Amino acid sequence: MSNAFIFRTIELDGQRIRTAVRPGNGTLTPLLLFNGIGANLELVFPFVQALSPDLEVIAFDVPGVGGSSTPSTPYRFPGLAKLAARMLDYLDYGQVCALGVSWGGALAQQFAHDYPERCKKLVLCATSAGAVMIPGKPKVLMRMASPRRYIQPSYGVHIAPDIYGGAFRRDPGLAMKHAAKVRSSGKVGYYWQLAAGLGWTSIHWLHKIKQPTLVLAGDDDPIIPLANMRLLAWRIPNAELHVIDDGHLFLVTRAETVAPIIMKFLEEERQRAIIHPRPQLARS
Repeated sequence: MSNAFIFRTIELDGQRIRTAVRPGNGTLTPLLLFNGIGANLELVFPFVQALSPDLEVIAFDVPGVGGSSTPSTPYRFPGLAKLAARMLDYLDYGQVCALGVSWGGALAQQFAHDYPERCKKLVLCATSAGAVMIPGKPKVLMRMASPRRYIQPSYGVHIAPDIYGGAFRRDPGLAMKHAAKVRSSGKVGYYWQLAAGLGWTSIHWLHKIKQPTLVLAGDDDPIIPLANMRLLAWRIPNAELHVIDDGHLFLVTRAETVAPIIMKFLEEERQRAIIHPRPQLARS
């Protein structure tokens, strides 16, 4: 199968939404990706390329990011989940599996909660339950509060080891490659994404998420400390936790390790319990 993406820009609610689909062979439920804050869809391509070519993958730029238009007022997470569902309608998808990373992990939780019939399985990477999270270091959070790393690539390269941790601490070249793929829409879209999550939390309804859920965490994540992922795995009834030996962006830096774990989870069909018929009474 080809790993080529099909790009389309569609109009929804007066917004231009840029989408990319990597076609699969139709044997698996398609995977919808929710990206991190300020992150255009190209940033997840290395991860998508590591997934089985049989799996259809849908990526998009949320309003205010990459090639999508910036709205005049910010969306909240329920509004963004609704927009994602409408995008799936437009692109002619029924049920999908959802994967969210970091900020997109919060949106993926909202999507799974609000549209349970559209979401077969859930994968949460380097994310949290929102306002109740155990925060990262203040210095890291201050740097995350500004879009400067996306608008000024040299600054992004400079702070990458501190904010992303893991492989970014060991390989200076990684930050350069990452910065080269960034496509910023400017400051407003970034601030709108921050606004989407202000005061938001999923802690009071995580127990209602019934989808099989795979929780993936980095053990050296300065933005989302590991305790947050343990909390998600504990609160979601049907969840399993995998800890990866890396930082916040393990989905990209450890794509060859993480992709098989995710594929195994997506390919698993839960076996129904077999109810044995009552044994017939021996005929006299």
